[in-house]
Amino acid sequence: MKITKILVALSFLFAVATAQAGTLTVTGNMEATYQSEPEKTTGNPIGMDRELKFAGSTELDNGITVSVFQDTSDSLAYGNSQIAFGNIMGFATIYVGSDADPVDAIDDVTPSAYEEANGSGSGTYVDIGSLATQMGIGTKFSLPILGAVDFKYYPKVDSDKNEDNTSSADTSASVGSGSSISINTNLADLPLVGGALDGATLRTGYSENDNSTVANTDDVTELTAALNYAYGPVSFGIQKKYNNLGTTVATTDSIWYKDTVVGIAYAVNDSLSISYNRYTSQRHSTGAANAEQETDAINIGYTVGGMTIGFQDAQTDNAAYVLNSKDDTRTIGVSVAF
Repeated sequence: MKITKILVALSFLFAVATAQAGTLTVTGNMEATYQSEPEKTTGNPIGMDRELKFAGSTELDNGITVSVFQDTSDSLAYGNSQIAFGNIMGFATIYVGSDADPVDAIDDVTPSAYEEANGSGSGTYVDIGSLATQMGIGTKFSLPILGAVDFKYYPKVDSDKNEDNTSSADTSASVGSGSSISINTNLADLPLVGGALDGATLRTGYSENDNSTVANTDDVTELTAALNYAYGPVSFGIQKKYNNLGTTVATTDSIWYKDTVVGIAYAVNDSLSISYNRYTSQRHSTGAANAEQETDAINIGYTVGGMTIGFQDAQTDNAAYVLNSKDDTRTIGVSVAF
């Protein structure tokens, strides 16, 4: 019923406001997985993921493009939404909604044939991208040499997704605002040295949010840099991350993480690829176990049409930062996009 209402509402919007040029599409994907965890006692190993996305677009008489979308959760309930105005002054896009956090979008951009090293549940990691799903307003534009810039501002990081003509009021009065930025630089565009760096890209990101308005507390701070290089069928990437969780109690020590992600992938042909991925994480928490957690994963991906078959064998040492603990997973997945 909810999906039907969304579809009708979007159809009405475009029929009234932009009937001459509006389009509406429905896309989605479903994935079925089978996962074994030799270090744990598990139940049913079969899992599923599903998502639908309703998207519409049009162009105004002044050349500005307008696009909207609404997606769903696994239970097909209301998910994230966004409205974007493109070609502002001929170069910028302005968007509003609860999707597309710049740092969350690059939380792990190292090459992989199927999943991230920890993407199938092996290991216990605290990743960057904490502002994902928050309501905010952002802008995207490109600068010479520097590349594509994506910035988003969040007036209140209270996780509330307001209906129109409302505000979240005191849903969480103890938190403040946040911001997030990422830059994607094609190193081949650099002056003088660019010719020797063809195939290399540098992605950087930074975000912070005021998770407590109490005096003498620390903000959440996230920082990342990823260097990727592709040459023919081989691609390689290394990414560094810093994640400070901040504090909500005055004068207490914050917990923070330093992570390193490495991925190397080889495209056997247009359909088949393999990769090796490693995720290493150091936690700094006063009075807690802080053994270095490391996950090694082998990935295989095979794509035919809109269907992808993937396999991952992931092994984690010092799981959850506890010395000599293990958390290994083996996952087979079949996903279909439509």
